[in-house]
Order: sequence, then structure tokens, then C-alpha cells
Amino acid sequence: MRGLIRAVFFYDFSSPACYLAAERVNSTLPTVPIWQPIRLAALGGDADDAEPGRSSPPSTAELAGLERRAAAQGLPPLRLPEPWPGELGAALRAAAFAQACGRIVAFSLAALRQAFAGGRDLSDIDNVLIAAAACELHPRAVLKGIESRATEERLRAASEEASALGVRHLPAIVVGSRVLEGPTAPETAASALSTA
Repeated sequence: MRGLIRAVFFYDFSSPACYLAAERVNSTLPTVPIWQPIRLAALGGDADDAEPGRSSPPSTAELAGLERRAAAQGLPPLRLPEPWPGELGAALRAAAFAQACGRIVAFSLAALRQAFAGGRDLSDIDNVLIAAAACELHPRAVLKGIESRATEERLRAASEEASALGVRHLPAIVVGSRVLEGPTAPETAASALSTA
């Protein structure tokens, strides 16, 4: 009997492409992947390149493509945070804390929806706590988790692991030894899993 190949979905909160992938990854893949938030900066990619997952807002042309994808998925029109957030460390640490509590999918979807359906800045801790409340995480516990050295270490280790696996751009899904990146990663991963 062959072993089960499990996909890992790598993402962060700085990319509307990650939001769009997150909204469909569970329904597109034959099994729910492992959701793994990471720091984009740990991947060593150029933040000014034209790839999804970078830390600056999408260009007008990229935004038009993302809006078409959102409409095709039946999602509300994209609303980008203004101003564009620069530092999302607290949001990512909150995600790592939610992961330890078994609430990673619910928290991540709530946070991504805050950012790209609501246009809210996730560098503002209040918006992070709204996302946490949506998945029944207590604000005080989240604030304590954000400050925890163990939480930071889990996030750092996950980011380093993604880089070691060859992830360079987000969103990304790793299936076995294959790294599938970009807006169509869920569909490509589904195909890879169906033939594995």
C-alpha cells in the first residue's frame, strides 16, 4: 500500500494571490493540505519582481488579472489595504499561534478576507484581533502568543523549511518534491496529487 502524499500550502498575508488561492485550495485539492504561513522575506526572492506574493501592492495590470480571478471564483471585488502595510510580523506570528491551537485555516481565511475583501491593514493589531475573534481565539491569548519566543521560532523554522524546499514565490504548494507556485498552484497541485 502506497503512503499518502500530503500537500503543504505556503502563503503569507501580503499577497492578494495568496488570498485567492486560500479561498479555493481546500476545495480544489483531493485532501486538505497542511496550511503553513511563512515570511516572504525568508525566501530570498526579489520583492520588486512581478511574481505573486511580494511585499508591495500589485501593479494596475496585475490587479486587473487578480480582480478577474476573484470574480471567476465568485468572490467580492478586491479591496487592497491603504496604505499598503509594510510589516506583517504580528499577523504572521498570530497565524503561527493559531496553527498551534488548531485554528490555522479559520484564522488565515479570516485574516486574508480582512486584508483583501475588507481592505484592512494587517499591520494594525486590531485587525489581526478581529480575524482571531472570527475563529474564536481570545484576544489576550493571541497577544500573548504573538509575543512568545516559541511562536516566533515556529514561524522562523517554517520559513526556512520553505526556502530549503525551493519555494521562491507565493502562493506555493509543495507536493512531494515538487514546488508549484503562482496563482494556479491549487489546480496544478490537484493534478499532481491525482497522478501520484
